[in-house]
Amino acid sequence: MLPANVGIVYGRMGSMPADKIGVGGGYGWRAWLPRQGWEPADRAGAMRFTLAIIATYWVCANVTPIAWGQDRSPPSDAFLQQQRAIDDHTRAERQRLSPADALLDWKWGGWTEYYLFHFDDGVQSSRVFQRPGMAVWSRLTIDGGAHELFARARMTLEYFNRGDEYERRQDWVGPNFDRAWYQIDVGRALHAGKPSDPFQLQFRIGRQAVVWGTGYALDLPLDAVRVEAALKPWRVTGLFGKTIARYPNVDRSNAVHSHSGRHFYGVQLTYDGFEHHQPFVYALWNQDHTDERPQDWFQEYSYDTQYFGVGSRGELSHALNYWAEGVFECGHSYGNGQFHQRDYVEAYGWDLGLEYLFDVATRPRISFEYMFGSGDQDRLSSPTNALGGNRHGRQDSSFVSFGYRDTGIAVAPVLSNLHVWRLGGSFVPLDDNDLFRDLEVGTNWFLYHKNRSAGAISDVTANQFDSYVGWEMDYFVNWRFASDLSWTTRWGVFFPGKAYTDRETRHFVFTGITWSF
Repeated sequence: MLPANVGIVYGRMGSMPADKIGVGGGYGWRAWLPRQGWEPADRAGAMRFTLAIIATYWVCANVTPIAWGQDRSPPSDAFLQQQRAIDDHTRAERQRLSPADALLDWKWGGWTEYYLFHFDDGVQSSRVFQRPGMAVWSRLTIDGGAHELFARARMTLEYFNRGDEYERRQDWVGPNFDRAWYQIDVGRALHAGKPSDPFQLQFRIGRQAVVWGTGYALDLPLDAVRVEAALKPWRVTGLFGKTIARYPNVDRSNAVHSHSGRHFYGVQLTYDGFEHHQPFVYALWNQDHTDERPQDWFQEYSYDTQYFGVGSRGELSHALNYWAEGVFECGHSYGNGQFHQRDYVEAYGWDLGLEYLFDVATRPRISFEYMFGSGDQDRLSSPTNALGGNRHGRQDSSFVSFGYRDTGIAVAPVLSNLHVWRLGGSFVPLDDNDLFRDLEVGTNWFLYHKNRSAGAISDVTANQFDSYVGWEMDYFVNWRFASDLSWTTRWGVFFPGKAYTDRETRHFVFTGITWSF
């Protein structure tokens, strides 16, 4: 039986691009290496390993006691942010280790995984959460990439130790498709697989990851139609999308927190004429059609907003990269206890970042980022919810987006009514040693401060009218010690500030080992 802190990734990766496999949902940490063909011994070992994984799942599902339907509160915003941070980190690791340098007509694969999380969320000092799962994927390209189909099915078991659960102690999620799309490159299709120039047109239809701008306003998996037209040096992208019904809602009120029914429409204009810079502007519309479960006759929850953004990313000088995005939000929301009249929304946010890569031994890098989302002093209980949200009859100035940023793994706040400063760095201390050349050590430090001292942030335990939220330090180690084996761990510690009555430190720990083939 596998140790509880072991994470396994199973896959026949070949030269499959990692961004097509792990976007928005892969959990393996490293070692996505090309391998062509299997030896008989490999097949036998894979069969024994697969049987061990199946036995582990059977024990989790049948031997471990299960408690259903307990009267528990929904998962916190911090818990959702922490899970998103883990997913985002694994996706980046896969893409870094398996660049898209080759395409084949057909690829398939899959993986199994097992993760262990131990954390303090400010309500309960110790929670243990385990998340085993499996996935299978297949990708087909036709006519030199003119046509492309990709599908990925996943199934996970979410399991808490007794007394640590939010709603259910154990729950199976899936099997279901978390990615399934078809893409056509019209230029290649008309030119026998060769790229057309100067005009290019692509359509992608189906369940896919959608990132608008740098992802500050929108970074979600959607059932969508995405159209991209390029006439050098300009590129225009259009979006018609709908949220996946089971995806958690940005409004964490009890009637709507577990599902989402939003429609997104957007257009983005990008300029590719600069050698080292890629500026963009966009407009995005969100229409909320989420139904209430159960029906609440004295509170409406619709949050209909528009986002107008501008930004750029690129290089300021050799080895100095940057990204910047500013967003203005407007629209209408329902205040606390309102069901017949809505309030006007006017909010804003931005993100500025720098990263410097040193061209020396040990491959060090440092980065700095400043994130901001405006707040509202009338929102005393929640910066994002309708229930307990804005005071009726007043302008709602709380920034609520559908994007994502890593805001620390221990407290993991949502970017609303918050200033966040991050300073980070990493290096490879023994890059001249064959065994340790892929051992990376790094850290990120965060400082948090409210925009409105009387307003709420997403952590409900921050119950004082004070601006100083606190600070956090995170440490991580990633080590690929064999071609198909790697280990990673991340540890975060949050030190609450004067915004909290309870000033005890909080910890979040994740660790796992990955095996891929």
